[in-house]
Amino acid sequence: MGKSVSKLSKEDLKKLRDATYFDKRELQQWYKGFLRDCPSGQLSEEEFAKVYKQFFPFGDPTEYCHYLFQVFDLDSLKYIDFKEFIVALSIASRGSEQQKIKWSFQLYDYRKTGRLRYSDILPIVRATYAMIGPMVSLPDDEKTPELRSEKWFKLLNKNKDTDEITLADFTKLAKLDPGIMNSLNTYEGLV
Repeated sequence: MGKSVSKLSKEDLKKLRDATYFDKRELQQWYKGFLRDCPSGQLSEEEFAKVYKQFFPFGDPTEYCHYLFQVFDLDSLKYIDFKEFIVALSIASRGSEQQKIKWSFQLYDYRKTGRLRYSDILPIVRATYAMIGPMVSLPDDEKTPELRSEKWFKLLNKNKDTDEITLADFTKLAKLDPGIMNSLNTYEGLV
């Protein structure tokens, strides 16, 4: 998508307006910024993690970024282009509650099976805890990644050793666990 071009074509602009919640002016601004930060038009996982480190100076977002990068990298080419970036940003910042829940579910569903086991959830929660570092005070039932992951199964009356969480379950869980909804709204108002 125009690696050396500083403006989006009319066709690209129309496609992105249809695929996002951004208007023409916003898309053009985001595109210029993306190319300024990423002149090749391709954002690698390492570059993606560097950006995240700026927002989490007291923790280590590297592992979290590994999983998040997979959600952004829709075509699995090992880099994020502008379209992938802006579509994900649009959902994260302005999408409906259900779109955000589905997007978040995809973060945990890195095996792309449509079902989450305890062993799928735990690494993401560990990565999240490492990213936020010691800056956040957590309730007793969420003091460790293991407790937080187990809590989700308990809220759904499921056994962490044998049961799985589907997207429908995750949607219910988002309503039962305020922490999920809070994290889904992290990017709201940022753009």
